[in-house]
Amino acid sequence: MAIPEPNEETLNQTADGYNRRWHFPHCCGSINGKHIIIICPDNSGSRYFNYKDFYSIVMLALVDHNYKFLTADVGSYGTERDAGIFAKSPIRNNLSKAIKFPPPGPLPGTQTDRQTDRPYVILGDEAFKLTTTLMRPYPYDQAKADTGKAIYNYRHCLARRTCENALGILCQYFRIFFMHIAVDLDTTVLIVLAACIVYNFLRDERSSSSCDEIPSDVIDLPRNIQPLPRRKENADFEAYNARNQFRKYFCSREGQVAWQLAHVERVT
Repeated sequence: MAIPEPNEETLNQTADGYNRRWHFPHCCGSINGKHIIIICPDNSGSRYFNYKDFYSIVMLALVDHNYKFLTADVGSYGTERDAGIFAKSPIRNNLSKAIKFPPPGPLPGTQTDRQTDRPYVILGDEAFKLTTTLMRPYPYDQAKADTGKAIYNYRHCLARRTCENALGILCQYFRIFFMHIAVDLDTTVLIVLAACIVYNFLRDERSSSSCDEIPSDVIDLPRNIQPLPRRKENADFEAYNARNQFRKYFCSREGQVAWQLAHVERVT
C-alpha cells in the first residue's frame, strides 16, 4: 500500500530520517495545507471561495523526511484555514488516538534520564496551535529579539519545509493541479488521493536510485517570505516547555549545527 497507516515503527523511521537529513530529532512529520483549484460547485455560495480569490477545496497533508505522504485529508471548504481544518480532521483524531507515537526519550547526544526524555512531535507553521505533539515556530518579534528562538525557528523551518516541497513536487508531477479541475467534488477528491498514491510510488522509485541529500551550509531559507501578523498563542505549559527544550537543545553543544548561528545572524 502506497500510503499505509502510520505506526510506531514507521514514525521511528521518519524521526530517524528527520534527524539525519534535516537536523530535527524526534520529528515524526511536517504538516501543511494546499488549495486545490476547482470550478465553483452549484449552490455552494461562498464556502469554497478562499482568501486567494479562487474556488478551492483544501488538502491537508502530513509528510515524512523523504517528501512522501504519511496521510492526507482532502475536501474541506476553501474558506477554512489550516488550523481549523486540522482541529476537526481525521489526522488530528488519529494523532491523539489511533496513531501511536514513539515513547518519549532522550535527544541524541544527551544522557539517558527520565528527566531528559522529550516527546516526539510533528511540525506546523504559524497557523497551527502549539501543543505537546505539534510544534510551531516562535512568534516573529520574539525570534527577532532572541537568538536562541531565531535558531529554533531556523531549524524548525528547515525540517518543516519538507511538506511544502512535497506539495510543490506533487504539482510538478501532476500538472492538473495548476488548472481548474472541472469535475464534481467527489471525483476531485478521488483524483487528489490517487495522485498522492502514485506520487508515493514515484518517490520510492526515485529514492531507490539516488543517494541521500546531505545538508550543508549552502542550505538557505527563502528571504522573500514575509512574517505572518502576530497571533496570540494559546497553548498549555507542557507545550511551551516542550518547544523550549528543543530550543535549548539546538543551542547546546550536542544539538547545534555548524552553520546555524551564521545563518541567523545573516538573516536578522
